[in-house]
Amino acid sequence: MATTTMSHQAIGSIVSHRPFKASQFLKEPLNVPMKFRPKRFKIEATASQISVIDNTFLSPTKSRPQESKKKSNEAALILIRHGESLWNEKNLFTGCVDVPLTHKGVGEAIEAGKKISNIPVDLIFTSSLIRAQMTAMLAMTQHRRKKVPIILHNESVKAKTWSHVFSEETRKQSIPVIAAWQLNERMYGELQGLNKKETAERYGTQQVHEWRRSYEIPPPKGESLEMCAERAVAYFEDNIKPELASGNNVMIAAHGNSLRSIIMYLDDLTSQEVTTLDLSTGVPLLYIFKEGKFMKRGSPVGPTEAGVYAYTKRLAQYREKLDAASQATLD
Repeated sequence: MATTTMSHQAIGSIVSHRPFKASQFLKEPLNVPMKFRPKRFKIEATASQISVIDNTFLSPTKSRPQESKKKSNEAALILIRHGESLWNEKNLFTGCVDVPLTHKGVGEAIEAGKKISNIPVDLIFTSSLIRAQMTAMLAMTQHRRKKVPIILHNESVKAKTWSHVFSEETRKQSIPVIAAWQLNERMYGELQGLNKKETAERYGTQQVHEWRRSYEIPPPKGESLEMCAERAVAYFEDNIKPELASGNNVMIAAHGNSLRSIIMYLDDLTSQEVTTLDLSTGVPLLYIFKEGKFMKRGSPVGPTEAGVYAYTKRLAQYREKLDAASQATLD
């Protein structure tokens, strides 16, 4: 466990020593530092750090504060596990190794995008791993709003400066994407890169099952699900939930274990219940955040099926606006 804790601290020192926020899209970036809570790898960050509610980004009107209050009554939260990766295909333990999607995984991400193409997305969070980022980007190519997802870069002053968008109109047609290591897959330690079947033959099926599916038992020099949940839920509480409370619609593209951790929090599951939870690759899950509570809505249906839009009046109205805009374009 000490080894994993050290790895968390090392990663955190690299990623968080500079502010990392959606306000980089604004003409005057905010300068609020991000800090760690030492015992839980938790980040103290105000909603304003990554808030996308700003006249220069989402709306050119002066009535934005009133719109924000109205908007904050309800927000959509979309969770997507990345599509199949090259190591999923090879049946290897992947963990925090950064491998891309397979051709099948690309297709899964695109199909996921079709399923959420009528659901509003204002802000995207992904892990720092390419398979989650590819999934988010590919999914958004199918969205009817046609906004462009742009990954925010803050690795250095030059990266921040060179990636700045100077067009206000372009910023309004963009969606900020925030990559956070706290949403990474569970670190599998010495199992990473090993074949799952061969590992079971070497250590025994029961032992490997405990490493993979138990809540508290970590693999050698790796993370348990409990440890993964600690960092993922802390990040969700500090950085994502405030955005939902402000009325921003959020999509999270991440991994099986980091998303299971978040779902455990959203659905108030026990440590036993979460170990039996399975998430398919490339299948989006929808939650509605309203009056401080999360309501599970299952998996959004495809664009030709209207079932999901009966769940809330706001989603139905959003689709009506998209339909009207599409018709106006045809006319």
